[in-house]
Amino acid sequence: MRGLYLQFGTAFRGHGTCFTRRLVSVLCAAALLLLSLTGCAQTAEKETGTEEISTPVGTDLFAPREEEPLPLPERFALPYEAEHTLDPITCPDGMQQVVGSLLYEGLFRLNGSLEPELCLCESCGPDASFRFWTFNLRPGVTFSDGSPLSAYAVKAVLDRARESVRYGSRLRNVAEITAAGETLYITLTAPNAGLPALLDIPICKETEGVPLGTGPYYFSKEDGGAWLLANPAWWQGGGQPTDRIFLEESQDAMLYRFTSGDVHLIVSNLIGGDPAAITGDIAYTDATSLRFHFLSCNAARPLMSDASLRRALNRGVNRKGLVQDLLSGHALAAQFPVSPASPLYPKGLEEAYSSSALPAAAAEMGYNPDRPLILLVNSENAFKVSVARSIAETYTADGIPTEVRVLPWEEYQAAIAAGDWDLCYGEAVLTADWNLSNLLGAEGALNPGGWSDWRCTQLLYTFSYTKDRAAAMGELCTYLRENVPLIPLCFGNTSVLTRAGVVENLSPTAAEPFYNLTACAIHLKEPEA
Repeated sequence: MRGLYLQFGTAFRGHGTCFTRRLVSVLCAAALLLLSLTGCAQTAEKETGTEEISTPVGTDLFAPREEEPLPLPERFALPYEAEHTLDPITCPDGMQQVVGSLLYEGLFRLNGSLEPELCLCESCGPDASFRFWTFNLRPGVTFSDGSPLSAYAVKAVLDRARESVRYGSRLRNVAEITAAGETLYITLTAPNAGLPALLDIPICKETEGVPLGTGPYYFSKEDGGAWLLANPAWWQGGGQPTDRIFLEESQDAMLYRFTSGDVHLIVSNLIGGDPAAITGDIAYTDATSLRFHFLSCNAARPLMSDASLRRALNRGVNRKGLVQDLLSGHALAAQFPVSPASPLYPKGLEEAYSSSALPAAAAEMGYNPDRPLILLVNSENAFKVSVARSIAETYTADGIPTEVRVLPWEEYQAAIAAGDWDLCYGEAVLTADWNLSNLLGAEGALNPGGWSDWRCTQLLYTFSYTKDRAAAMGELCTYLRENVPLIPLCFGNTSVLTRAGVVENLSPTAAEPFYNLTACAIHLKEPEA
């Protein structure tokens, strides 16, 4: 992943039913191996298992076309990079993490509402300050070799995670981790009432080969290849949809392998780069992620220092129209920096879009600047460019002239650093505890406009230690709606693509394409007598 301007952290959620249609080929498979390019933000943790495969802007890719469906496979296969580790703390982003999600489990797992559920942890609780947390492990859990899970093993993994590229940012406020028997203690440098949402980090036991896990499968080399075999000692009691999963050593030609039917599931970000697609009889399940799209406001510029102008610009965005028309429906429109999938999202505070709201506000303000607003967007992502241009056209037509500057990455970074902009298109993968300090804090890495406000800082702190998180988020979002330091657009979806007819009943989440594993069905060709 290319080095970007800012940093952040992870997730995605099952959404709706699984659609089975045929994808139209736009570019050859080689052109689909895209780099992940974002706006104002870099993800310190890339969304688990996500490949950057895009679909044409404003085009229905799933229109039927005549093509013979592939027959059912004799074995279910996933892509796998034999030359890279499966250690969940250090393995590469992408399908290597998808394989790992079947081997390893965390203290918690994120459900379809982006809320933490108990997994290897049986119970937990904070002290009154939300700085000191106690976690009691589930008894009787073993790694796939039969050795017991202990708090010491969990501590060892979390200590490694604190120093890792993938998880270091989300654990930056952890001061100390201690273990005693079946109990783990975590001390924080600052209160965090949402800490369990950060602890879906996969727990493993290091060995000379592939690390061991507590999950539904274990890794094995046999029959001349690599396999995942059903773990008979899995603490959840079995119910795996297939006893064996073949690991196809095919990362360099993953998309070709998928379209040809050699592998049967991949995970992708369909709005992650330039328009592109793949062919074949494909089923896909969209899932809401923590990938936040927004316009950052440069409050240091004279025009953008006016909160009434920022409010008008915020009201003038037709988010649902942008998602449907320009992002092919692969996102959830959002008016606040928290996903609509979360129970914390204050739906009651939403304002209905009105095409007359922005021109009315511009007329009331007597808006007549001597220059247009400057909206920056990086040229490497065609979807973002299309959204930015559509927003600018709307603003201009409604009385607020706006100029889009589409810049190559290096020039884009330089323009941001120079402050020569009023709005810039940003993207960040937020963390599931919904700590928004990096986004809204005066020194936040995701706040290039430098907006600073003591009341916002106070509301952020209150949210970090309150038991009534929904009420605190509502109060924060009410304040953001009035002051608009940034203009939220949407939360992008992640898509799980499978060969049609092979996998049923998927409900993927942030780190788990097979979140409801025991409810899944995998259909294979019946062996000949």
